[in-house]
Amino acid sequence: MSQTTLSVRMDEDVKRKFDFFCASVGMNATVAVNMFARAVLREKRIPFEIVGDSDAFYSEANQRHLAKVIDDIEAGRNLSVHELIEVDSDA
Repeated sequence: MSQTTLSVRMDEDVKRKFDFFCASVGMNATVAVNMFARAVLREKRIPFEIVGDSDAFYSEANQRHLAKVIDDIEAGRNLSVHELIEVDSDA
């Protein structure tokens, strides 16, 4: 089988950590990238979930929680009283 070269640019720290991980599981980066490419071709998709935003605020679970809290507030339930305190700005 004929071979070719794939050149990829990435952050130096990401590359270092990736190389370390690969070595820790008994392979090198070339083997890992080849495994990834073969999985893509076999499954005809990226073999892991890609999410648009990793901000936990926008997670489905948090959005459900916020919707429930808003419903409770609008219905007059679960209204907690919080005391405001002053913080010394010189601290």
